[in-house]
Amino acid sequence: MSGRYVELVEVGPRDGLQNEKETLPPEVRAELCDRLAEAGLPRIEAASFVNPKRVPQMAGAEEVFARVHRKPGVVYAGLALNERGYTRCVEAGADEVRYAFPLTDEFARRNQNTSVEDAARLAVRLKELADRDGVRFSVTLSVAFGCPFAGEVRPERVLEVAREVAAPGPGEVVLADTVGVGVPSQVRELVSGLREIVPEGTAVGCHFHDTRNTGIANAVAAVESGASFLDASVGGTGGCPFAPRATGNVATEDLVYTLHGMGYSTGVDLPALIGCADWLSEKLGKGLPGRLHKAGPFAPVAG
Repeated sequence: MSGRYVELVEVGPRDGLQNEKETLPPEVRAELCDRLAEAGLPRIEAASFVNPKRVPQMAGAEEVFARVHRKPGVVYAGLALNERGYTRCVEAGADEVRYAFPLTDEFARRNQNTSVEDAARLAVRLKELADRDGVRFSVTLSVAFGCPFAGEVRPERVLEVAREVAAPGPGEVVLADTVGVGVPSQVRELVSGLREIVPEGTAVGCHFHDTRNTGIANAVAAVESGASFLDASVGGTGGCPFAPRATGNVATEDLVYTLHGMGYSTGVDLPALIGCADWLSEKLGKGLPGRLHKAGPFAPVAG
């Protein structure tokens, strides 16, 4: 397939599972990573290194990494909320650490017991550690499109904080619609603005939830505005345990179908990815929010 390449970051094993009632054991989560890698996902967020008392679905993160059969060329990432999480992530053998940076003080307090000011200092510290340890480091700007507690988050505020966080030169900065309130016009404004202020060599990406049925539209707007990668979750699973009404992410297979149909390339095997969604549905014992694994692809558009 010709067309611009869009990298997809599969967050199903982490963000997809962290809000599920059914807690899957580490060996099953590792198998999910293996299946996703075989389907062609180039980067997989395998686990979150957080306190298992707060997020029991992520217990055994180290075991997940130990059990994964690493596929050459695939980047296996972990999420960290603090320096302790960063250390665990690196010691487990993650290729990349993704730091969740809260954009409002109320979300910062509830999600990771910190403040925006302290989180900004920590972002600088973690970038220094990542340089020392030789691992990729990215910053995800949580609630960039709206906060469940503070309400509106002004674009100028997002870009003001983003400029500070991006100054040390992380590998990438991710705009996250943590509770799925954004619309395409916001996406275009923020992606374009962020691309103008990040240092050379820092990529811009987006992370969308489909809470209000705007996820795919937002993802398309992001790519058309110059985002080079997108987070997505197999089957449309996901949500934030500390944010009310935070439902699932954009379904990876739905996004692949859309991008392929528009002429973009992702390197993902769509039928294999649909098989991953079906398998995960069985493991969780329920239907998943994604549409494509139920409806099937349509070959004239994106077989």
